Amino acid sequence: MRPPPLQALFAALVFPILCVAQAEPTPAGAGNEFLNRLWLSGQVNIISQGHPTFLSPYSGPNSFSAASEIATSRVVTLYTGFVISPTTDFLFDLESTSGHNLSGSHGLGAYTNVDAAGVPNDRPYVARAILHHEIPLSSKSVETERGPLQMAGQEAARRLDIYVGKMSLVDFFDVNAIGSDSHFQFMNWTLDNNGAYGFPADPRGYTYAFVAEYHDHNWALRFAEALSPKLDSPTHIDANLDRSRSESVEYELHHALIPKRAGVMRALSFVDHGSFGNYREAIEAYRASGETSPPDITLQRQPGRIKYGFGLNVEQELTPLLRAFGRFGWAEGHLETLAFTEADQSISGGVDLKGNPWRRKDDKLGAAMVSNALSGDHREYLALGGTGLVLGDGGLNYRREKVLETYYTFKLWRSIYLSADVQRVWNPGYNHDRGPALVGAIRLHFEGVLFTPH
Repeated sequence: MRPPPLQALFAALVFPILCVAQAEPTPAGAGNEFLNRLWLSGQVNIISQGHPTFLSPYSGPNSFSAASEIATSRVVTLYTGFVISPTTDFLFDLESTSGHNLSGSHGLGAYTNVDAAGVPNDRPYVARAILHHEIPLSSKSVETERGPLQMAGQEAARRLDIYVGKMSLVDFFDVNAIGSDSHFQFMNWTLDNNGAYGFPADPRGYTYAFVAEYHDHNWALRFAEALSPKLDSPTHIDANLDRSRSESVEYELHHALIPKRAGVMRALSFVDHGSFGNYREAIEAYRASGETSPPDITLQRQPGRIKYGFGLNVEQELTPLLRAFGRFGWAEGHLETLAFTEADQSISGGVDLKGNPWRRKDDKLGAAMVSNALSGDHREYLALGGTGLVLGDGGLNYRREKVLETYYTFKLWRSIYLSADVQRVWNPGYNHDRGPALVGAIRLHFEGVLFTPH
C-alpha cells in the first residue's frame, strides 16, 4: 500500500486546529508560561476556476488556452509564532500548495488565481522563518491587531522594527487593506498586487531578506534588501549579492483624503540587480541572423544590469461600510521580466462593501478593474514570436490587457467562508486577436486560531 501524500498528512495536521479553534481563543492559563508566549493557527484556501471556449484564431507556446478548462488550487498553512521577549518574537510557518492554475499560469499578464501563480504541486515547505525585533523610540504605545505576522497587541508609537529571515516581501510592501488578500478579496494577481512590482522570490513567492521599518505616529518608512532566485534554477535563491539582489523602499502616510475617514497612501520604488536579457538586443540579433526561428531574449542576458520601477498605492474609507483603493505601477521595459508576471505598467482600482445593508455584516462584496500594458520593445519582441516568462502567442495584435473582477464572500459558520468570483478578461496576453475570456470561480476558506500570546 502506498503511503498517503505529504500534502494529505500536512492537511491532517492543520485540520484539527480549524475544528477546535475558537473565533476568540481563551488564555492558556497563567501558569503555562510557554503556551502564553505561543501563536498557533491554520488556514486552508481552495479555489476552483474555469472558463468556456473563447475566440482565438491562433495560439502559441505560452497562450492562455482558448479551449474550456477547469483548474483547482489548494493552499494549506500552519502559522506558528513565539514571543521571546516583549520586543522580540520568532515566526515559523509551514505551507503546502497543490493543484494547478488555468493554462499552467501562462498567457495572461493578470493571472486569474494568485494562489497558483507559478506554484507546482509540491511537498510541505517552510514559507516563513522570521526573527523580529522592535526597538522602542518613545514611551507612548499604540494598539495593534494581532495576527499570524503580528504577535504584539501594542507597540511603541515611534519605533524601529527589524525583520530577518525567509519571508514574502509583499507581506510588508504594497500592502492594501482592500486588495491584498486572496483568501477573502480579489483573486487576480494584478489586483492583489502591483503588477509592475517584480519583487524577488522563488516560484512560491518567498525569499530571504532583511527588512527595516521606522514608524512615527502617522507615517512609516521601510527598506528591504532581498536575495533573488537563480536564473538556471528559479526554485533556489542565489546567495551571491554581487551577482543578483533587490532593494525596495516604501513611504507610507496615514492621511485621509476625505475628512474624518481613514486613508493610507504608499509610494514604492524598487531596484533589481542581475543578469537580464534586453528586448531590443534580442530583436536586433534576430533580424541580423536571418533565421526563421523567433527571437530568444535568454541569449542576450548579461550580468550587472539594473531593472527598476515604482508604484503608488492608495486606500480610502468612503463610508463606515464602503472603501475604495487604487494602484499605479511602472517598471522600465527594456529588460526582461524574471519574476511572476509580464506587466511594464499597471493601473487598478476598486471598492468593497460590507454586507450590513442586507443584514449580513460578515459578508463582503467587491468589484475592481485593472489595465496592464507593455513597453514598445516588449510588445515588438512578442509580435515577432518571442516568448517571455508567461507570454507568447506566436504573434501579437497589441492592446492593453484589462480585467474586471467581482466577488461576494459569504460567511457560512464561524471561520468558514464561501466566495463566488467572476473575471472578464479583455485582450488576454495583450492580444486583441484573442478573447475576451470569462473566468468563474468558487473559493472555500477555513481558518482558526488555537493559541495567541497573552
